[in-house]
Amino acid sequence: MKTTRLGNTGLTVSRICLGMMTYGTPQWRPWVLDEAASRPLVQRAVELGINFFDTADMYSAGESEVLTGKFLREFCQRDEIVIASKVYFPVDMGGAAAPERPNRSGLSRKRIFHAVDASLKRLGTDYIDLYQIHRWDPATPIEETMEALHDIVKSGKVRYLGASSMWAWQFAKAQQVAKENGWTRFVSMQNHYNLAYREEEREMIPLCRDQGVALVPWSPLARGFLAGNRKTGDDKAGATSRAQTDDIAQKYYYRASDFATVERLTAMAASKGVSNATLAYAWLLHKGVTAPIIGASKLPQLEQAAAATELALSAEEIATLEAGYEPHPVIGHA
Repeated sequence: MKTTRLGNTGLTVSRICLGMMTYGTPQWRPWVLDEAASRPLVQRAVELGINFFDTADMYSAGESEVLTGKFLREFCQRDEIVIASKVYFPVDMGGAAAPERPNRSGLSRKRIFHAVDASLKRLGTDYIDLYQIHRWDPATPIEETMEALHDIVKSGKVRYLGASSMWAWQFAKAQQVAKENGWTRFVSMQNHYNLAYREEEREMIPLCRDQGVALVPWSPLARGFLAGNRKTGDDKAGATSRAQTDDIAQKYYYRASDFATVERLTAMAASKGVSNATLAYAWLLHKGVTAPIIGASKLPQLEQAAAATELALSAEEIATLEAGYEPHPVIGHA
């Protein structure tokens, strides 16, 4: 497994990050794997050289963090691995759709201080390597959020800060507020970016490249759409539980031009003797991404992701994959 630095930091991460949202409890989402089913996948990821693991307090209402900490204590040396978690959404089995209750979500000072302690307890560690704001909080002054984040870094509970999907002007504002006050700035951006959704190429990605901020995109396979097994009507008769129940993917990607993108991807993958997933990940790595955050519910999916770090693509092949892309409405910021 190849490694790289996380943006302008000295932190070494694998070129593939294992997303831990898949592991927790199916009570949260029907496609989530429980502890017994998850363990061999995380173990194999470690064997392949993955040292970068991304979770969030909201995943499986905290159970993902519990399993993340448990597995990594079993299989890893703590000083070698990078644990990333996130704060913003309520920690509730209803997830983002849970009834709103006071101070249970958002990025206030109170919420951040409580959330980081709760995450540390669930993870069973005394520090989080990369602590990310899961979304922008319009109800809290950014000065309050950035100072609180700086304070948990200085307390030793967090090593680095990251952000996730938002408008580029919001990210620039947060970074400027931190700079003006001598507070810790974000070193990474976890944004929505894949071959079927490239709107981040307009503003956010150029900003991050200019400022040396690492790109660690979520949904690199477009929630499985790029794997090539999705079709119209999945909500009624999809091939998998994820395809049938993932109304977000059906809203995001199921346009004719998106299916055409998958057709180009499938044809090139077949010509190279690799999976759609391997080629889609390789495309991201050639686009300046530090480490795509992959989901894996089967062992071969890990092997396919690892293979992407060795797959070279020519400029002509990249252009072929990108041909025919149609602009999308901006999605993923809320």
